[in-house]
Amino acid sequence: MRSRIKICGVTRSEDALTAAEAGADAIGLMFFEQSTRYIDPTAAHRVVQDLPAFLTVVGVFVDPSESFVREVLSQVRLSILQFHGDESAEHCERFNLPYIKAISMRESVDVARVGIAHPHAAAFLLDTFSPSQVGGTGKTFDWERANVRLPAPVLLAGGLTPVNVGQALSRSGAWGVDVSSGVESSPGIKNEGKIHSFCDAVRLWDQARQVAEPNL
Repeated sequence: MRSRIKICGVTRSEDALTAAEAGADAIGLMFFEQSTRYIDPTAAHRVVQDLPAFLTVVGVFVDPSESFVREVLSQVRLSILQFHGDESAEHCERFNLPYIKAISMRESVDVARVGIAHPHAAAFLLDTFSPSQVGGTGKTFDWERANVRLPAPVLLAGGLTPVNVGQALSRSGAWGVDVSSGVESSPGIKNEGKIHSFCDAVRLWDQARQVAEPNL
């Protein structure tokens, strides 16, 4: 099985194209104005129209109104929605697109309960909790906490880099990884070399696992 890769917090066409060239499966566009990686729908449209086929485009929202999500969808071709707040399953499901439910891994969070509350989520993204920032914290959490049984695949986020992503996959058992700050030169500005190094590191880990566990 191949680990999936999402490059999140993309704000520029050149970074999206680099992600595609490096072999990433998806990019994330942050539609949350308080984020340093926020991209407005007009700029997001320009990014998406330059992309090659088969690259998944994820729109990231934090407790958005229905009207705002529909406004973005009217301008930007999104493949999947990602909800990073306290959205209900009913809210997440009303846009006729697959969705990812993010879970901030605070000590008190009941991951299983979130899974039960979102039985139709396409994936769950487990990210480092921060009281002041949604995603892109550059900080890790205990990756072994991601070894949980949920009704959809688990994506791991939070402080991942080309250096630690192999260890993170080993300890978490995650289906895929999501990186933002770990491949940046500055918030929202991706680093071409780091994107390639990150994707290469994931592929090397996959190859090593296949050698060790050939029946996977």
